[in-house]
Amino acid sequence: MNIENSSVIKIENATVDFEEGMVGNIKTYKFDTSKGGHPMVNAMAGLAVLKVDEQLIMINHCAPSGLFPKIEAEFDFAHQELPNGLTQIVFTRKPDATSSTDFSATSCSGGCD
Repeated sequence: MNIENSSVIKIENATVDFEEGMVGNIKTYKFDTSKGGHPMVNAMAGLAVLKVDEQLIMINHCAPSGLFPKIEAEFDFAHQELPNGLTQIVFTRKPDATSSTDFSATSCSGGCD
């Protein structure tokens, strides 16, 4: 997904740069950990700032299966393999979910889907 009018921003606790911009009329954050940068740490950092009606796009070498159980009560997510072999995961906050995610839980015991 291409982000229009994007700018690079710093997200607290992130180890990679994030982009912020618009995809259509949806405020979007995007980061890429396909070449390094602690996928779990950056996913949790990005999810911590995500509001309802916004989305977070993660580009990674695989779908981080260890992340999904940690966030599924509060966030929806969908992943797809890209033509270049990388995986794109799009996260959105569930409108009626209570804040239950422990954003400091950045250790990963899972692998890839």
